[in-house]
Amino acid sequence: MAAIPTHLEILMGLIITGCNAKGAAFEAIKAAKKQNFVQALQKLQESDQFLSQAQQTQSQMLTETVAKKQSTVTFLMIHAQDHLMNARTFRDLAGELVDVYQQLLDH
Repeated sequence: MAAIPTHLEILMGLIITGCNAKGAAFEAIKAAKKQNFVQALQKLQESDQFLSQAQQTQSQMLTETVAKKQSTVTFLMIHAQDHLMNARTFRDLAGELVDVYQQLLDH
């Protein structure tokens, strides 16, 4: 039987997943800059998968918080949310930059 992750492990997982999502999005930009659009799209999809994983974890955390009727907010929780928000924004920007590189090549 697998051990149930602690609150700290969940938050650290969110931070790591956010960093992975942002890293994959950055790799997409670098690939597009080299005109490797197949890899760029793969990296964007990888970023999306990390973000989806983080969103599921975040939703579970919020559901548990509401069920327990607790609303303790910690610095680490805020830090994890910040990582996720930045990763989402960076992913959106990366998608736009890949499109711009593609349009530049097409013209």
